[in-house]
Amino acid sequence: MAYFSPNHIFFNTHNTMPTNAVALLILSFFIQLLALPQTLAETNIFSEGTKYLYPEILKDEAVTRLIDLGKVSDAHGFLERTFQSPASVRAGNLIQEWMEDAGLRTWLDQMGNVHGRIEGMNPSEKALLIGSHLDTVIDAGMYDGALGIITAISALKVLNITRRIGRLRRPVEVIAFSDEEGVRFQSTFLGSAAIAGVLPVSTLHVQDKSGVTVQGALKINSIDATEENLLQLKYDPKSVWGYIEVHIEQGPVLETAGFPLGVVKGIAGQTRLRVTVKGSQGHAGTVPMKLRQDPMAAAAELIVLLESLCKQPDEYLSYDGQCMDSTVQSLAGSLVCTVGEISTWPSASNVIPGQVTFTIDIRAMDDLGREAIIYEMSNRMYQICDRRSVFCHIDRKHDANAVICDQGLSSDLKSAGYAALKRLTGENPDDVPVLMSGAGHDAMAMSHLTKVAMLFVRCRGGISHSPAEHVSDDDIWAAGVAVLAFIETHIN
Repeated sequence: MAYFSPNHIFFNTHNTMPTNAVALLILSFFIQLLALPQTLAETNIFSEGTKYLYPEILKDEAVTRLIDLGKVSDAHGFLERTFQSPASVRAGNLIQEWMEDAGLRTWLDQMGNVHGRIEGMNPSEKALLIGSHLDTVIDAGMYDGALGIITAISALKVLNITRRIGRLRRPVEVIAFSDEEGVRFQSTFLGSAAIAGVLPVSTLHVQDKSGVTVQGALKINSIDATEENLLQLKYDPKSVWGYIEVHIEQGPVLETAGFPLGVVKGIAGQTRLRVTVKGSQGHAGTVPMKLRQDPMAAAAELIVLLESLCKQPDEYLSYDGQCMDSTVQSLAGSLVCTVGEISTWPSASNVIPGQVTFTIDIRAMDDLGREAIIYEMSNRMYQICDRRSVFCHIDRKHDANAVICDQGLSSDLKSAGYAALKRLTGENPDDVPVLMSGAGHDAMAMSHLTKVAMLFVRCRGGISHSPAEHVSDDDIWAAGVAVLAFIETHIN
């Protein structure tokens, strides 16, 4: 007879069982032993504990990796990782290592995106893409973007160690997009827009504040990005099944509702503008107030106009008919406008500046309404500049239309979220919330390529783009289990 202990297999040499029977018994034992990992992986009895929820990977390791990635920064004392910066490259290398640890084939493309892919049983089938971004804003939190990348890698790692990754019915590819925030070049979605085929080749020649172009930034890191190979980055829509993205909510809705996870119904459209106001530079002490052409004072009035317009759009927009009425009502519930950056030249306390430049970010779920706001705002701003005898120029830097997430894909993701919460709590949870996103995401660019869906994860206080950004370890775990549950639906 054969006996099993954690370290040894013992045989009873005094057993009188026939030799053939002993051999068959031993063979049967080893077959069962080899099948044990798969048997455990397929077990769905979670009431016995958290063993089959893989907390060591989906929670502990995921949290550790988020912390490690949060330390990769170009700045001392705060987190900053912009497109193709030294820290961005280091972060990409780290993510690539983690992808390989999960059993994925990896590569870096000509826009700096990091890819990890498993072909599954049918490499020619349409692929499921999962992604988010590795770049950050300045003085960022460590969960924005990174959470979606880490949860996807962790879920695939679980499938790899439980020998199920090869049973996927279709390829699954994780993409860490090189730029979503648009901090360095004021042009968002550089990474995902290239994959979706909606990034203009002229983007390669856009310059940052130091005069370095997008193409130049890539070349510094030994990436040869030409107009030709940029066009070749576009994925064939026929090769893609769909795209999902896990992201922190960046708002307070889930926390208020008491839910760790929520499914996104749609993403607000966005326009970014750069306003330049030019006046007459002069001495702060010698130019009379009545004779000044002060661009700073003009810019201040323009900014206050923007705030008033976006707080009460119905008082500024003229409309006729039910269609326009519904547009104004939509704006009242979703319109937000922000001035996030102001610069002056020259910047000195005793000089009337000659030029002031500031940025405007406008978002709304109604694209027509957003255009109406921009039109009205522009007209009124030019009128103010004429009255103040200063020159104004409004430069449109970025546009992204609102996106409605795919209903079927969102339903599948919602079911995965529900299954995750049930597995973790052992109880039937309330229905997973459905909410809108005011923040832009890579899913907006990817919607030009394929159907998209998003899963939001609760963040403390709804705070994001801040060092105070925080997601609890258990909510990270819930997100990982949800991604795993979603991918499991593509296993034979």
